[in-house]
Amino acid sequence: MERKHAIKLNFLASWTAHAVALLVGFFLMPYVLHTLEDRKYGMWIFINSLAGYGGLLYLGFGGTIGRFVAESFARRDWTRLNQVVNVVLWAYLVLGALAITIAIGLAWVAPSLNDWDGESIWEIRSVILVLGLNLSLGMVGSVFGGALIGIQRLDVEKRVTLTGDFLRIVLTLLLLEHDWGLLTLSAIFLAVTVFANVGYLFFAYRLVPQLRIHPGLVRLSAVKDCMSFSLWSLVGEVAHQLAYSTDTIVIGVMLGAKAIVPYNIALRLCHFLRKPIGQIGDVCMPKAGELHATSQSRKLQRLVEQGLGVSFLLTTGAYIGAAFFGDDLIMRWVGRGYESSHHLLIILLGAQVIALPVSMLRSVMFGMGRVKVPSLMYLAEAVLNLSLSVMLARWLGATGVALGTAIPVVAIELFVVLPYFFRSLQIEPAELVRKSLGPQVLPLFALWTYSISLSQMPDFGATWPRRNGSASSVAFAN
Repeated sequence: MERKHAIKLNFLASWTAHAVALLVGFFLMPYVLHTLEDRKYGMWIFINSLAGYGGLLYLGFGGTIGRFVAESFARRDWTRLNQVVNVVLWAYLVLGALAITIAIGLAWVAPSLNDWDGESIWEIRSVILVLGLNLSLGMVGSVFGGALIGIQRLDVEKRVTLTGDFLRIVLTLLLLEHDWGLLTLSAIFLAVTVFANVGYLFFAYRLVPQLRIHPGLVRLSAVKDCMSFSLWSLVGEVAHQLAYSTDTIVIGVMLGAKAIVPYNIALRLCHFLRKPIGQIGDVCMPKAGELHATSQSRKLQRLVEQGLGVSFLLTTGAYIGAAFFGDDLIMRWVGRGYESSHHLLIILLGAQVIALPVSMLRSVMFGMGRVKVPSLMYLAEAVLNLSLSVMLARWLGATGVALGTAIPVVAIELFVVLPYFFRSLQIEPAELVRKSLGPQVLPLFALWTYSISLSQMPDFGATWPRRNGSASSVAFAN
């Protein structure tokens, strides 16, 4: 592959895969929600939020393997590449065993985690065990997926992911029923993870024939380098969990599992946005590592300008659409009874207008090996997020949780993190605004004007698909 075309292909592959994933999740979620109903679906989100903290067992090695593989691959240093891959792989085998052990412990104490509203404790325990096994296998497979990202073959990595998405929707539609629905969903997650792992392994060996797996390839120098980077990457992952996985737990504990559902609808819509736009940072990170390793500072600055501009355009455009048409979208998507989800969406998505472009800059910094200060800033933001969410939830309910998430993002990312990036990357703020954000003003103004005109049409919404009340019709509207 021509190196000059690699990043364009990675962007295209990443966006295509996540656009499909968005569509799968968008049309599948109402089917799952109405099949399980609010109570059981709220339990599923609560359990998954708890399981999400198992991601901390990755110990920050996810970003580590992408960064060091990118650097080694650019220099054609196969010895170093194999050392890094083996360090992370053998670490994940140990941590995967720990994940299963923790899942067994959580399954044992499951009755004390929640009242479960009369749900079968046997099923709850089984779900926790299956999700623990899913986490363990996912950790091992992620090593080879990370290697594909490191060699800048996101087109291949996303091809596997895309196929897994189709497998997930087929299995869900074929197997999901009211009885044992939670266990069925967890088993589907496990099946898709196994499939993806096999795909990552196959393509990693095919594209990097020099790849070798053996305990003897683990070297102390590689362990030290990986640990020094992953430590601060782990801090960032802890912050991410506090910022994006704790909200539903706070609501579940303070307001009940059923109260999670309206908030989760808004959160899922934000997730649908974060995933494809967040891939801009995932693509830029290994490229930034390559450009930094080869001292191509001008190209690195150009990468920052393009990534920031695209992130801002897409995020702000989505916010404008959500502000004008989000309420109609939610009603057509999941039906009536979730009107509160729209104002929650506006709060959460408004914060992402700042968070997503800045996260792209954070990825560039990670690619350059600068992780300590950005990770600490992110952790401070997440701790403030949790504290405010718990405090405001007592007075404002789910709205307070949303505000507790949005306020730290706006305050810290805009006034602390962004100035730090300008200084670290030695970029003039005015120049970056002119080159990155300036060109986006006109298309965003056009979108805003068009949205006003469209929303004021007296027959607006007449052509929207009407939900007839059945789960299948909701899942396959349009």
